[in-house]
Amino acid sequence: MKRIRKLTHAEISENRLSPAATAQASRTPIYGLLDNIRSMYNVGSIFRTSDGAFLRKLFLTGYTATPEKSEVRKTALGAIETIPWEYVKDPIQIIQQLKEANVSIITLEHTSKSIPYYEIPVDIFPACIIVGNELTGVTGSILESTDYAVEIPMFGTKQSLNVAVAYGIVLFDLVRLYYQKK
Repeated sequence: MKRIRKLTHAEISENRLSPAATAQASRTPIYGLLDNIRSMYNVGSIFRTSDGAFLRKLFLTGYTATPEKSEVRKTALGAIETIPWEYVKDPIQIIQQLKEANVSIITLEHTSKSIPYYEIPVDIFPACIIVGNELTGVTGSILESTDYAVEIPMFGTKQSLNVAVAYGIVLFDLVRLYYQKK
């Protein structure tokens, strides 16, 4: 049996796009929308996770911090340079634009009609995943505009995960679904 060897940073980098090349590359047909995320560290973490998934665009809404804040930049580790993003105060404005472009709206939230994230239909793309405030979740107006409400089943005593962690789980399952279909 062959021994497993940890790759060097240089070996890992050989298979990555340069920041300049990201502007021309074809991105995963997934958008992200953050609404009223209070922790700048969560915002930065979501930028980094979005870069890993090669997200098409990240929308920051409500009082979500933008990359001008040092805490966002610190946690994003350069991903603010490689992920297209836009700040728009009203999330409904972005949701309406995405719906007009036939983008499926997926909200990560516990609702009366939530499905487990791993039951998202395969024909959902392009799609936008929405996450809301760490304490209060997404607003009612966002829920009224959503096509799918998804949740991460929890088996312990806590009802939810950190918003950046939950976003990453659902985002990468969408990436898996997209490339599996492709």
